[in-house]
Amino acid sequence: MRGACAVAGVTVLVVVGAGMAAAGDESGRPDLARYYTQKIKWGTCKGDTEAMAEATGGAKDIRCGHVSVPLDYADPASGDVDVAMIRMKSSASGKPRGSLLLNFGGPGGPGVSALAGAQKDFGFLSKDYDVVSFDPRGVGLSEPVSCGDADKSTDPSSGGTGDAAAVLAEMRKVAAECAKKSAPVLPHMGTVNVSRDLDVMRQALGDKKLNYLGFSYGTRLGAVYAAQFPKNVGRMVLDGVDTLTEPVAEQSLVTAEGRQTALDNFLTWCTGNAGCVFGTDSRSARKGMVRLIKDMDQMPLRSLDGAEFTGQDVVGVLGQALYSRQAWPALSQALGALLADGDPRALIRMSGGLVPTGIPSTGPATGPATGPAAGEEVPADNMAAALMGVNCADDPDRPDAAHIEKEVGKLQKQFDDASPVFGKSMLMPVLLCFGRPAGTKYIREDVRDVKTPKLLLVGTRGDPATPYRWTEETARRLGSQAVVLDNKGDGHTGYLGSTCVQDKVNGFLLYGETPKSGESCAADEG
Repeated sequence: MRGACAVAGVTVLVVVGAGMAAAGDESGRPDLARYYTQKIKWGTCKGDTEAMAEATGGAKDIRCGHVSVPLDYADPASGDVDVAMIRMKSSASGKPRGSLLLNFGGPGGPGVSALAGAQKDFGFLSKDYDVVSFDPRGVGLSEPVSCGDADKSTDPSSGGTGDAAAVLAEMRKVAAECAKKSAPVLPHMGTVNVSRDLDVMRQALGDKKLNYLGFSYGTRLGAVYAAQFPKNVGRMVLDGVDTLTEPVAEQSLVTAEGRQTALDNFLTWCTGNAGCVFGTDSRSARKGMVRLIKDMDQMPLRSLDGAEFTGQDVVGVLGQALYSRQAWPALSQALGALLADGDPRALIRMSGGLVPTGIPSTGPATGPATGPAAGEEVPADNMAAALMGVNCADDPDRPDAAHIEKEVGKLQKQFDDASPVFGKSMLMPVLLCFGRPAGTKYIREDVRDVKTPKLLLVGTRGDPATPYRWTEETARRLGSQAVVLDNKGDGHTGYLGSTCVQDKVNGFLLYGETPKSGESCAADEG
């Protein structure tokens, strides 16, 4: 879940049934046979993906490929999108069970680089499955969308209600720049289309059923797939369950609140340990963090080639690092280097980005740069642009200009009150949907009461991004087939942070062992 920039216009064509139900027939549906009969040609991964796979010790078992999907499922003749894929081959001595597809979330998160860098985390599942991931359309190596620097030129938190018209005028400029840089794929973003791409991948992999593990936004994708293709669902796990009903504004506000709580908890932990750069008082530390962000937005660090590292860049790193309590020691050290020496390198590396040329450093770099920012083929703002492209496409709520102008000041205060650190960055996604076509109503109205095998939903009580109540709400919507595993720990999602959750998810995916609904994992089992 959460926000960046795009034009949304999704044509919804609901397909129910298996495999070739999406192909042409006398009912007038478009002929998709050529997509459903393609085979994937697996080969050596290239560039940063290959380097990352080698660095994490499993390049020989990693292969890359792609499938072609229609740009527009209502009009397949309008063009194709090549969806990049990656496969970690099963270590089974005999024939593997099939494929297990992973989506790491976002929306806008690349799956190719994520799996290349996380092979050990899914090694146990590869005993029975070929573990597969992909970059969804518009993301990473799958025809990435971009808004350039357009979204950085607008500060929605500056000024009051009197500036509302100017802010919204700037939003229109951003939308135009996004459309210019990202045509033709940008109008065809959205989970409904990615779900249909997922079914093409399932068929191209040779699987009768989709076995799937989705994290965060990946749970929304899995739920939509279960509604569109219920007969094709195999074993499906949704971890860190996203909302299917709340509009972008509510999602962003919840995320701002969750991240602020996680930051407050981090600062309380930091100030209770020797050497915390913020001192020993947690209240002063919170004020110090707000001051740091404001100061760096006003006076960014500049590299020799002119690149900037701003307060909002710090916010972006915090948003990722706070997802896991295990990252807190490294985050404390990285913030110490920034405050004491003006050195952002450790923070930048925590986000998976490259250090801008010429940024001063007082010490050696730690660890390789990873992620989409490390590849020249992928625009630096791709994750942000794709995230908003999908969220706008999935949200049918579009208030008119008069209503938005009236509400901008109220929204600014609401988000600042929710989080003085994350409020600004979380408001931007809300405003960037302004002026775009209304998104699909399908997710909100039709993704419910699915007729699939049992689905395992994992909710974490201390999740800063997807609150536990969303797990309960989504389980009720999906109906009697949804089984909830209550993880009483902290962090975003449960599989990689709790041994108990990992054991139960592995048992479900590998052996069909379904936990009883309401079964829990204690916080100290992580």
